[in-house]
Amino acid sequence: MAVESAVQKSLEVPQTTKRRWHLSRSNRKALWFYFFQSPWLLGIIFLTIIPIVGGLVISMTNYDGINLATTKFVGLKNYLRMLDDKQGILAFMRTLVFVSINVPLGMFLSFSLALVLNQSVRGRGVFRTVYYLPTLVPIVAVAWIFKLFLASKNGPLNGFIGLFRPGTEIVWIGQANALATVTSMAMWMTFGTGMVIFLAGLQGIPPELEEAAVVDGANRFQVFRNVTIPLMTPVIFFQLVLSLIYTFQELLRPVLLWSSRGMEGTPSKPVYMMMIHVYREIFTFGRFGYGTAVLWFNFIVMMGLALLVFWSQKYWVYYTEAVEGKKE
Repeated sequence: MAVESAVQKSLEVPQTTKRRWHLSRSNRKALWFYFFQSPWLLGIIFLTIIPIVGGLVISMTNYDGINLATTKFVGLKNYLRMLDDKQGILAFMRTLVFVSINVPLGMFLSFSLALVLNQSVRGRGVFRTVYYLPTLVPIVAVAWIFKLFLASKNGPLNGFIGLFRPGTEIVWIGQANALATVTSMAMWMTFGTGMVIFLAGLQGIPPELEEAAVVDGANRFQVFRNVTIPLMTPVIFFQLVLSLIYTFQELLRPVLLWSSRGMEGTPSKPVYMMMIHVYREIFTFGRFGYGTAVLWFNFIVMMGLALLVFWSQKYWVYYTEAVEGKKE
């Protein structure tokens, strides 16, 4: 019997054990990381990278937005055409004027307001909310509010001025006051965001530094100049870059203020800027290739100024971490 059992065991086919596929802990973490990041990565690829590359290709063609059969590659012809586009050159100059006014003015107003609302006074939370609320109002609603408020006839502003000068009918939404009107609307809508950013920076300054300066005999202005401003330079730098990028893309405010037909109207000449010129070239005249080239030119100028600000930060932006690291 023992011999038979031994023979049977020798004849039996050995069963292969199934191996389970296991991932290490680091591989599982990486897999889950890419799984949760995939929507953002796909969005970057399909909504940013591909449109940018496609826009660059279109800017070198004569594409009209409809007929692909007649589309031809024209190289840098659209970019050279900008040299002869007098309206485009004027739009670019007006954009530079608008940026040079709005960026410093907006930063000054928002920083000043943040300094006031950083004080320990009763009800400052209410004032912070009130000043931030305009940033939440849709731009179309704001445009209609400004149209009604600045109306030359029966407008509240002219009515108030008429109490002192009867018969006043100032054309606020006109060529003479166009830049001031758009600037006022932009300030009213955007300085709340800058106020919140500057306020966060002010609240991040250690109070013991200011107290130590006061103990050393510094007055309030000296504390502000030698302590507050240097520690706020990273926030000022951040807000400066954001303001440059945002202001170069000005489009809806001038169009909505001067148009009663949606996006089909033409703003007054002082506020006819680059993005408006791009919009009209593409959607009004059907010059997709040339309009995209103008858009790329605007983007290059905007990024050039932003890179210039980044380069200059080593001369005026104070980073406490970098200074402490050098001392060590």
